[in-house]
Amino acid sequence: MSGRGTALRTAGALAAAAAVGHAGPAVLGRGSWRRHAVPGLLGVGAPGGVALTFDDGPHPEGTPAVRRALDALGVRATFFVLGSQVRRHPGAVASLLADGHEVALHGFEHRNHLARTAPALTADLRRARAAVLADAVAADVGQEPDEVARWLRFTRPPYGAVSGGTLWAAHRLGLRPVLWTAWGRDWLARTPEQVAATVLADLLRDAPGPAGGGGTVLLHDSDCTSVRGSWRATAAALPRIVEAVRERGWEVRRLAEHLDRARPSSAPAGDGAGSPSRGGSDR
Repeated sequence: MSGRGTALRTAGALAAAAAVGHAGPAVLGRGSWRRHAVPGLLGVGAPGGVALTFDDGPHPEGTPAVRRALDALGVRATFFVLGSQVRRHPGAVASLLADGHEVALHGFEHRNHLARTAPALTADLRRARAAVLADAVAADVGQEPDEVARWLRFTRPPYGAVSGGTLWAAHRLGLRPVLWTAWGRDWLARTPEQVAATVLADLLRDAPGPAGGGGTVLLHDSDCTSVRGSWRATAAALPRIVEAVRERGWEVRRLAEHLDRARPSSAPAGDGAGSPSRGGSDR
């Protein structure tokens, strides 16, 4: 066997190993079994409640519409914002915080992590964090930049595509990647009834009975990567979703509260366990 052939096979094996190392988390994160295998990554929280999360904002119409719906229902949620959208719509982060919502990072650009390197993803998250901090500080939310940075605890990759680079970049910035257990497929042209039915079917499938719960819901307050105006169905679906959740005796929570309550009582809370947001999660 030639040395050249051996070298080519060795190079091929190394390339395959590198690909698995990069894409492996995304592959392993598929399938219904993942709730039990990787509950922390999926955002499985304490029983008795669910976390509402929104991606792709802020949007000049969609985010205010979702905020109004949540305020009317007396619930607080977590918004995974894009840094590019934050720059386009100054003051949006401050408005979310003033309402008592939690802000997290969805990256600066909405690009699949499987096609990006770990250093590029780190730079992207840094840009997103800088945009959020600049917006919050410019609007004078009553926090110093270091204080604001401490409550930026979570990140979610676009499309839920978690790569080795995703995990590496999140670790470098002290962020926790969190996906979801239920979604509304609301990036499509759907009715409010369809959005709500899809969310509730996912929640009940994973946690039947009033003692269940613990799920994290993915919705969208922006159509920047979705069907135009899709956020309208999302906002209109929220009363149905929240009513059904409450009928089962579950709370609606922000993500930090949802996940912190799932910690063992002896486990220390992470940095930024408190946020500058005001008000209860399900008042």
